[in-house]
Amino acid sequence: MQRAVISGEREAGVVDAPDPDPHEDWVKIKVRAAPMCTEHKAFSEGTEQSYLGHEAAGEVVDVAQPNRFDVGDRVVATPLYSCGECWHCRSGEHLYCEDKLDVEAETGSREGEATYAQYHLKPDWLLAEIPDDVSYLHGSMACCGLGPTFGAMERMDVDAYDTVLVSGLGPVGLGGVINAAYRDAEVIGVEPTDYRADLARDLGADHVVDPTDDDALEQVIALTDGSGVDAAVDCSGIPAAQEFMIDTVRRRGQATFVADGGGVELDAGGDMVYNGLTIHGQWHYPEEHIPDVFQVIRDVPEKLDQFITHTYPLEDVQEAFETQATRECGKVVLDPWPDE
Repeated sequence: MQRAVISGEREAGVVDAPDPDPHEDWVKIKVRAAPMCTEHKAFSEGTEQSYLGHEAAGEVVDVAQPNRFDVGDRVVATPLYSCGECWHCRSGEHLYCEDKLDVEAETGSREGEATYAQYHLKPDWLLAEIPDDVSYLHGSMACCGLGPTFGAMERMDVDAYDTVLVSGLGPVGLGGVINAAYRDAEVIGVEPTDYRADLARDLGADHVVDPTDDDALEQVIALTDGSGVDAAVDCSGIPAAQEFMIDTVRRRGQATFVADGGGVELDAGGDMVYNGLTIHGQWHYPEEHIPDVFQVIRDVPEKLDQFITHTYPLEDVQEAFETQATRECGKVVLDPWPDE
């Protein structure tokens, strides 16, 4: 099979690798859509990586023993390799697993760990079936395209009575715009890049504020009749953006961090006690909400077509990373089998 690698600063390509083999209740997936995510940081920084990616949609092509899936089933592979046995896994919150699996120790090789590859291995409990009326491309958005902010909106119980701020309109934040607009909330985006600000408006943002404006905070407060937003989610991981998000939330409002990185400072008195804020950390969503995520996907196909701005054959991973580096893109997806 072919697998993508980062070989140096702004250098990427594909290498030939052995096909992985499933064992026990693991499943071999022929990857049909591999969304690109935070790996672009390693590309820009020159951090060499041989096993890229953490989300994929594809077709089951081999199983070692009978399990939850059969050859031919269409599935989404959720991020990470959780144990399936701890309390978090059994409660459906496998991303918070405290005893994650070592792929090489489990299978004898790291082949199959990457999703920027033609084949991927996953335990059956970390797969979700794609409904028949959902394509591989759209189904792959059930991972980091829509997943983190769907979990945030659920956590904050966002509805049509809310004004929601989404800070950082990269691929995760643009997914946040889709999720908030789907719930009929009023959506305020925060983004300095013209391309992504315009795309956010197309996806349902009612307003987009440039955080580099001297009066950016005043603009947000004015849009909420002076009270502040009901709920906010930061998708940037930038401390200044995170602090800006906190400052925009009304008293007794809610804020959720879904992006890693940053070093935001919170005032226990001013931010938390006297303003009564509820602050969450959220990665994705629990297993019980998988049908709800796919319902969103079914209901907004046109928005997903706008959201997924670029698709590339796996062999063109260099160009795909370069596109991500321009910031003039939404979600970028690799196709390991473009001729099929």
